[in-house]
Amino acid sequence: MATFVLVPGFWLGAWAWRDVTAALRSQGHEVHPMTLTGLAERDHLAGPEVGLDTHTTDIVRLIEVEDLHDVLLVGHSGGGMPVAQAADRIPDRIARVVYVESGPLPDDTAQFDTVPPEEQQRLRAAIGTGHLLPPPAWDPAADPTNLAGLDEPTLGLLRTRATPQPLRTATDPVRRTGGHPVPTALVASTFPLALVQQMIREEHPFFTGLADGQLHELPTGHWPMLSEPKALADVLDLITRT
Repeated sequence: MATFVLVPGFWLGAWAWRDVTAALRSQGHEVHPMTLTGLAERDHLAGPEVGLDTHTTDIVRLIEVEDLHDVLLVGHSGGGMPVAQAADRIPDRIARVVYVESGPLPDDTAQFDTVPPEEQQRLRAAIGTGHLLPPPAWDPAADPTNLAGLDEPTLGLLRTRATPQPLRTATDPVRRTGGHPVPTALVASTFPLALVQQMIREEHPFFTGLADGQLHELPTGHWPMLSEPKALADVLDLITRT
């Protein structure tokens, strides 16, 4: 039995991990899906002060309060940034960091830095003077790659349940001490594994620190916990055994 902490990406809460959680528990694992401050059922806490360190502290405190050890800390998409920082703060409690459609961005890099300038401008215009990043429209015609594998009921669930993301979690840069690195794994869905391996060899910043980690491919869209939850649970279970 392994111990998992599941951290969602932008706009989502613990609810997005429901089917993965059930599958992992049926395999005998202990599983803690998380909702980060300011999102889902905690969206009433989405003040302008909520940033990347807030979400990092959410993860650290859950692990410490529940007294978890040998944790497989899973971060999906934008959840990879607080996961990387949390593992840096409490490496003695983390067995492995698993990046799902994510990666350990280099220090002093923010999620916003990975977005093309024209998209940054569009997002800034949508945000205006506010402090929340609105969720996407969840329109498969406009975003077929990322939304691949999601049926209409699931898309409807995303449109209903996704909540705006505290902006500073996207604009605050990642910062780690780097003193005690922990093992890593990657689950790639929208990037073919051969391309990921090439990017790692070329030291692409998206995959900094994954050269010695496990690499797994799960072809689907950007939200595999919703499009392929059983398959994702099986990959996570495999990671515990290798």
